[in-house]
Amino acid sequence: MNEEILLAEHTGHADVSSGEPEFWTNPSISGYGKIHLLPRSAYQPPPDRVYHVVFAISAKSSEPGIVNPSLEQVARAVNLYVASGVTVEQLRFVAIAYGTATPITLNDLQHEAIFGMKNPNLPLIEELGDAGVDVAVCGQSVAIHNYGFDWIDGSVTIALSAVTTISSLQQKGYALVQS
Repeated sequence: MNEEILLAEHTGHADVSSGEPEFWTNPSISGYGKIHLLPRSAYQPPPDRVYHVVFAISAKSSEPGIVNPSLEQVARAVNLYVASGVTVEQLRFVAIAYGTATPITLNDLQHEAIFGMKNPNLPLIEELGDAGVDVAVCGQSVAIHNYGFDWIDGSVTIALSAVTTISSLQQKGYALVQS
């Protein structure tokens, strides 16, 4: 590898004009979960397997107008697997929001009534759904927040609870990623 490419990889500034790929990319979830390709790094996921992961999303965004960082982490995971040669059809991902993260699942009407703006998470939730990710919300958290169940966006699955979702999926072999 020549010195210019090494410098670009080290500083994060790839030379696009020379045909080098951009430093950050979104191979599957467009505009979210950016990744840097590292084709010679360790622990690459073998592309001939199916991956089962449940993401526990419990933290709220720092501001109601920005996409939840834990939801971004789900997009990043999809992008990492796809960049490694795993197809979205091989991903069995569930993202369960609960606790202070519950508002990320509100429909635009209710989010705007509570926070004064449309829900910035819904475009990402839609893209995740298109990639086969089931974004769910803890029904108990919905009730605790005094939200109506019809306030939850139609693209979100209402689960009995986060604890039953996570434990049931772990019993089926899902790996837990805590966000």
